[in-house]
Amino acid sequence: MSSSVPSFDSLDRIYDPSAVPKQSKRYQHLIDEFERVHGRKAEFVVRSPGRVNLIGEHIDYCGFGVLPMAIERDVVIAGAVTDEDTKVRITNVNSTKYHAREFDYEGKEKVVSIDSTKLEWSNYFKCGYKGMLEKFQLDRPKGLFLLVDGTVPAGGGLSSSAAFVCASALAVITANQLTISKTELTEIAIVAERNVGVNSGGMDQSASVLSEKDFALHVEFVPKLHTFPVPLPKTNPQLAFIIANTLVTADKLVTAPRNYNLRVVETRMAATFLSKALQLPPVDTLKEVYDAYFKDSTLKTDKEKFEHLLSKALEHFPQDSTNGNGYTLDEVAKMLGMSVKEVQEKYMSRFHVETDYFRLVHRTKHVLTEASRVVEFDAICKHSGGEDSLKALGELMNASQVSCSQDFMCSCPEIEQVCEIARKHGSLGSRLTGAGWGGSTVHLTTEERVPQLIQALKDEFYRKTYPNITSEELEAAIIATKPCSGAAIFTGF
Repeated sequence: MSSSVPSFDSLDRIYDPSAVPKQSKRYQHLIDEFERVHGRKAEFVVRSPGRVNLIGEHIDYCGFGVLPMAIERDVVIAGAVTDEDTKVRITNVNSTKYHAREFDYEGKEKVVSIDSTKLEWSNYFKCGYKGMLEKFQLDRPKGLFLLVDGTVPAGGGLSSSAAFVCASALAVITANQLTISKTELTEIAIVAERNVGVNSGGMDQSASVLSEKDFALHVEFVPKLHTFPVPLPKTNPQLAFIIANTLVTADKLVTAPRNYNLRVVETRMAATFLSKALQLPPVDTLKEVYDAYFKDSTLKTDKEKFEHLLSKALEHFPQDSTNGNGYTLDEVAKMLGMSVKEVQEKYMSRFHVETDYFRLVHRTKHVLTEASRVVEFDAICKHSGGEDSLKALGELMNASQVSCSQDFMCSCPEIEQVCEIARKHGSLGSRLTGAGWGGSTVHLTTEERVPQLIQALKDEFYRKTYPNITSEELEAAIIATKPCSGAAIFTGF
């Protein structure tokens, strides 16, 4: 059992020292604004961060490990409780964009209603609220007064939704004086976020809750959720990461039927087909295919196993009738030995999917090669150092971007442009991070190259692509970051 979420009375336990002055002002403003809005003093403050995924894109829901790290950008919630009722009164520091909402507890069975068809910011709080109260089955939870301040850009690929859901779950735990481990909190948040209609994997919530300051985080999901900190290589000059938001909003909920949810379905169809073709027990994920296929294998390295399985997969996938565009629904049904209706009911009923073709070969190639890159990245971090390590990590990130673009098809022109500019001006490795189709990019560089890289991105991408961008928007779009703490309760106020 993992430990519970930590409580810190000092912000330097959460953030890099260079960020503490700015965060101190922010937290004080939150406390002052809470009293102004709700007419009472805040009794607790919780925070949960966004994350940047260094490598391992779109493979968490396939069961394979990923390697993210928590960032400074986060969701912070100040709260106070009442025993007079069970209502939740939630407001936002950005009250112009996110209007105040109020709802009430609906009992143990239902907890709260969530309309996933509407883009409503308070739905993400309801996810965390519902998940926790379903877990603890309270007769009468505390009434809540809440004020939210989020700095993770929505649709930016840095997991704003998971940060909000995890912070919300932590607020409910703290308000009702409940006890739960970090791992349990993570597992509940993973399931709870699906209440807004996105078939999420688990990387985002794991990074938001389980990360440690100054470490990346290797997250494994099979046979159960397991994480371990990964030290980044000590190099001279020191490595650094820059996150650059393309400012192309990638709302997973809106685009899910043709993007995110479709990819989940395609990878599961591929797993079902391969388990059948390789005469393995029926499974739903490519990780289960991998584990079953290599149960008694004599191959020594993970890389050898991934290469061998991909080779076998490509041998067994049949030729499609669409000139390489993928398989029709009829072809998929035939491959799986099911009727079209059975395929639709199994894969396309819970989460809406829209497509003409299912690209099972492309998705399998990406998942298996990306999973191999995660293992290589982790090994380099733990056992190497110096310039060769930086170069090797950069090459893995660049290969990941090619795979995301060509095989998983989750890139976009703006992502490609940012990565190209970055590589010309000091980035050793550049790739999309998050779901893709917009959002953010992550770039590996050295500390001495950070200023020139940021300047090049401002001059060659942002000012040309968005000529009316303000200086404030420009500064917010590019983040130089180091690994920060995961979810925490702040007591220093």
